[in-house]
Amino acid sequence: MSAAPAQVAEHDDAPETPFPPAPIIELFKLFTKGVRAHQLYLHNNPTYLKALELLRAGFAPVWEQTDHITITITESTFVWEGVTVLDESSKSSESLAWTFYKDGVRELRFERGFEEDNLVAFLDVVQRARRNAEDDDLLVMLWENDMAHLRYRYIDIGNDTSGIPDFSPEAPEPRVIEPPGPDDAPTPDETLLQSRPGTVNLEDFDATLYFLDQHEVEYLKGEVEKEYASDLRANVLAMLLDIFELQADGAVRTEIAEILDGLMLLLLSAAQFQSVAYLIKEIRDAAERTKGLEPAHRALLAKIPDRLSDPQALAQILQSLDEGHELPPQDALNALFDQLKPATLATIFDWVGRVNNPAVRTLLQTAGSRLASAHTSELMKLIGNSDRVVAIEAIRRAGAMKSSAAVAPLGKRTSDRDPGTRLAAVQALADIGSAGALQWLERAVEDDDRDVRVAVARALTARAYRPALPKVEAIVKGKPIRDADLTERMAMFEAYGALSGDAGVPLLDKILNERTFLGKREDPELRACAAMALGRIGTDKATESLRKSVNEKEVIVRNAVSKALRGGAAQS
Repeated sequence: MSAAPAQVAEHDDAPETPFPPAPIIELFKLFTKGVRAHQLYLHNNPTYLKALELLRAGFAPVWEQTDHITITITESTFVWEGVTVLDESSKSSESLAWTFYKDGVRELRFERGFEEDNLVAFLDVVQRARRNAEDDDLLVMLWENDMAHLRYRYIDIGNDTSGIPDFSPEAPEPRVIEPPGPDDAPTPDETLLQSRPGTVNLEDFDATLYFLDQHEVEYLKGEVEKEYASDLRANVLAMLLDIFELQADGAVRTEIAEILDGLMLLLLSAAQFQSVAYLIKEIRDAAERTKGLEPAHRALLAKIPDRLSDPQALAQILQSLDEGHELPPQDALNALFDQLKPATLATIFDWVGRVNNPAVRTLLQTAGSRLASAHTSELMKLIGNSDRVVAIEAIRRAGAMKSSAAVAPLGKRTSDRDPGTRLAAVQALADIGSAGALQWLERAVEDDDRDVRVAVARALTARAYRPALPKVEAIVKGKPIRDADLTERMAMFEAYGALSGDAGVPLLDKILNERTFLGKREDPELRACAAMALGRIGTDKATESLRKSVNEKEVIVRNAVSKALRGGAAQS
């Protein structure tokens, strides 16, 4: 007999549920795997990241049915709406249910958004609780983490030495900390988390004679928030550097330098780039202002920032960024890159072309541009680098910066063997647009590569660089243009129209309107290109030439003439 949709199909007497329990059963299977992976693997391990991704995805089918689920906990099971969704009776020594049950937690409520905001912190709490350390009390850890999308109920097991409440029928009922009733709750969404015994409630004192004024309360709240928001890492680093400066003992300074070196590696592994940048800056300042600093200690301090600028170390950092799921803020990455040596630009440019994550590529391009702006001489060197990837990225950065100093090295790359490098150099020169840059573009107008020629023609058109007119006119008159594709023809003819003005109308009129001795006309596409060039000129003389072909039979020519006339009217 088939069961109703909201019931478990295997048993006729199964409890009714709001929706089938299969998604929740599957979710708790993934939970056990996620807890195990969190315990066994480092957090940048692919196996751990995959388990975390699958666990997060397991919440999606549940949220399609509801905004929250409430799980009741027994010694070996997790139960939802009377249905056991996870039974661990056969492995009680590692039971996830027992981890919560032994510390008094009897109910968990997961709300939408838990998997994104609180999942990793929750797994940390479970891992610490399963170590059975004296200081790792599960309820304390849940309270300390204050997870926004997790609520829980628990019983107060007091100071019983066994730590396990007696639930036998003869034993008295344990005290259950219930949430406030409807009459006591300020809102219908009152949290399930209850105040623990001994917790001081500020509201208990608001009626006393000497209670603080409202502005004093607000001041204290602000100071507490400021204290919690402060970066303790920076304070610790500052204290260590103070000790280094004030203690002249050589052994103390050596020990502090070694500690700072280890801290930098630790901060890098945790992606705390802002703190690393602060550390490097302060180390350099300390090396300058510390009096009587021995060469050996100065060398120890210098080694710390040098380690970051090492190509292999920097490559590992960039690789971890590309493979990571969470990206640092742009300002943190900028602060880190500001402390790098100029020679690291090559490594950064190399990785811009390698990374797979578009967001990481954007971060690197922005931070790399800041470093390149501060060290233009290094950027000029990299334009001529033998590594094609590095050279092209350096060329692009120079174009984006519109650096006039880059014109000469960019001009040299316009004769490179690689067409891609020549194209990048032409585009960078077009972005710079100075007189020197346009002179190099003029020389490249007859390049062997079609894409380079088109880019040059468009750049000359945009800048209206008239000194290039003789070369462009020779191309328009020559035979090779008749074998070129339509894109190149259009680019060259529009460049001719933009540079020639009225002086170019006779040649274009001849191509558009005249017939040969045998009564033939030019190729329709070539005539259409001439029409577009006349439209770019836009003078009365050019318009008069266009009107001769208004009723042209060739559709492509007639459309080009019509478009050119509209463009000329708009220009006038």
